[in-house]
Amino acid sequence: MNTQTPLEKLSLVRKHMQQHQINAFVALSADPHMSEYLPEHWQIRRWLTSFTGSVGTVVITQDFAGVWVDGRYWVQAEQQLQHTGYVLQKQTQDPASSYTSWLSENLSQDSAVLVNAENTSVLQYQGLQHMAAQHALTLRTDLDLIAEVWTDRPALPQQPVWQMQDDLNALDRKQKITKVHEALTAKQATAHFVSAVDDIAWILNCRGSDVEYNPVFLAHLYIDQTRTVLFIDDAKCSADLVHKLQADQVEILPYADSAAFLAKTTGQQVLIDPAKVSILHLHALQQNQVIQDINPSTLFKSQKAPSEIAHMRNAMIKDGIALCHFYHWLESALAHGESINELTIDEKITAFRAEQEGFIGLSFSTIAGFNANGALPHYRATAEQFSEIQGNGLLLIDSGAQYRDGTTDITRVVPIGVPSAEQKRDYTLVLKCHIALAQTVFPEGIASPLLDAITRQNLWKYGLDYRHGTGHGVGFALNVHEGPQVISYYAPPAAPTQMRAGMITSNEPGLYHEGKYGIRIENLVVNQPKALTDHTYGEFLAFETLTLCPIHPQCIVQELMNAEEKAWLNDYHQMVRTRLAQHVQGEVLDWLLRNTQPI
Repeated sequence: MNTQTPLEKLSLVRKHMQQHQINAFVALSADPHMSEYLPEHWQIRRWLTSFTGSVGTVVITQDFAGVWVDGRYWVQAEQQLQHTGYVLQKQTQDPASSYTSWLSENLSQDSAVLVNAENTSVLQYQGLQHMAAQHALTLRTDLDLIAEVWTDRPALPQQPVWQMQDDLNALDRKQKITKVHEALTAKQATAHFVSAVDDIAWILNCRGSDVEYNPVFLAHLYIDQTRTVLFIDDAKCSADLVHKLQADQVEILPYADSAAFLAKTTGQQVLIDPAKVSILHLHALQQNQVIQDINPSTLFKSQKAPSEIAHMRNAMIKDGIALCHFYHWLESALAHGESINELTIDEKITAFRAEQEGFIGLSFSTIAGFNANGALPHYRATAEQFSEIQGNGLLLIDSGAQYRDGTTDITRVVPIGVPSAEQKRDYTLVLKCHIALAQTVFPEGIASPLLDAITRQNLWKYGLDYRHGTGHGVGFALNVHEGPQVISYYAPPAAPTQMRAGMITSNEPGLYHEGKYGIRIENLVVNQPKALTDHTYGEFLAFETLTLCPIHPQCIVQELMNAEEKAWLNDYHQMVRTRLAQHVQGEVLDWLLRNTQPI
C-alpha cells in the first residue's frame, strides 16, 4: 500500500514534469466516461491531494499547486488541503476565478500544459485549446503522467452486469436502438459513439455496479445503421446475458479496443456528445466527419414513460416506509437519551432501506450534518471526524436509495432539542421556496434554469441565497444525477434543458450559515401535463410530487406562511398519510399520523 503523503506525491509529479518538459499539469475529476462518481482507478485528484469532494480540478507547476472547487466545498477543501502543498482556489461563476484563467495569467509564452487525453472531454479540451491559442501556450495530450507516478493504482472494476426485468422498461433494447437510429437520421449522422455509462445502461436495459452509488458498468457503445458494438470486459457478462445481447444483434468487443476500433472506421458521419466523449476517442475518429451534439439517449431517458413513473411511485412507497421507521427510531432514541452521532444516522437509515424489496444500495453517500456540519452542502461524516447529536439545533439528513424499480433522493431537517427563533424562521423560508417551485405551472419547453428565480424569491426578499442548484434530473433506476434539465440560474438556458413531460427532477432549496447550521428540504417531482380548457398559449406542465415523507412541522413558523402554502403542505401530508399508513403499524404508524396533521 502506498503511504506517500500529498507533499511526496507532489514532489514526484514535479520531477516527472521536468523530465518531460511539462510546465503545467492539469488533473480533472473525470474518467473516460465523464462520470460524476469515479471508480477508484480514476480518483486521481483525491490520490494526489487527499481532498475527498466529488469535484475539483488540480493544477501543478514547479512553484504552485492549486485545487479549484465551487462553493459547496470551500470549507471542506480548506480543511483537507492543510499541509498538503495545495492551495484552495475558490471557483465562482466569474470566469476570472477558473483554472484556465489562472493558467493564462501565470504561464509564460510557449509553456507546455499537459492533460490526459483519456479523461479530458472534447468540450473541456476545446476550452483549453481556445485559452492556449490566445496566450501562445502549447497543449499536450501525448503522455499519461499519472500512470508513471501512481504505481499501486487500483485496477478497473469488474462487477457483474445484469439485464433489468422485462416489465420495468417501457421499451425493449431493440426498440431503443431503433429510436437512436431515427435520431441519427434526423441529424444526418450515419453512426454514433457513446461513452456515457448511464446512456449505455439505458439503451441496453442493463445495470451494473462498477461505480459507487450508480447502477452502471464501464463500457463504450458504437451504433450505426447495421452494427451495434458494445466495448466491455466480457468477464462482467454471464453467458446468458451474452446470449441475450447477441440475440438482439449486439456485438461484444474488449473494453480496451474502443479507440482502435474507431480508428479503423472511415467515411462515417459520427455523432458524439462533446461533453461525454474523450479527446482520445475524438482523435481516433480522424478519418470520419464528426457531428457534435447531445446524445439522443440523454433526451430519451430523461422523459420517463407513464409505466416507468408508476414504478418510481412504487419505489417511493418503499422508501417512505423505510424513512417512517427511521425517523420514528430517531425520535424515540433521542427521547430515551441514547448516544447518537452522524455515523449512526447513516447506518440506521441504510439498514431500514435494506429491508425493502428490490433494494440495491444507496444512490449517493448519506449526508447527516448536525448544526455547523449541516452548513456544508456535501458534508460526509467519517470515522475520523463526526459530531454527536446532542444539545439544541438542526440535523440535516440528505439520503437516497437505488431499488430495482426506482431511484430516490430526499432531504429533511430534524429539530434537535429546542431550535432557535432564527433557525425556525430560516426553516420556514426554505419551506416556502420549496412550495413555490412545487406549485409552479409552466409552459412545456421552457428552459429549466428559468424556474430557479421562482424558487428563490422568498430567500432573496431577505437578502439570502444558496450556492447550489435547486434541481437536478433523476434517473429511473439509474443515476441520481442526470440531465439534461437543471433548475439553476447558474446554468445557461440552452435548448437541451427544456422541460418535457415525464422528466423527474429534484426540488431542493436550502440555506447555509457557515459555522452554524444548514437547511435543505428536498422532494423529487415529475413533470405532468396540466389540464387546461384553453390552449391558446400552448401546452403547460405542472409538478407531481413523488417523494413520500413528512416535512417535519416542529420548526414551521405558521405566521410566515400564507393560506395557499399551508394548503399545499396539508395536501402533501394527506397524500403521504394515505399512501404509507397501510404499510406501517404500531408506534411507527402513530409517528406518521402525528407528523402529517394539518396545520
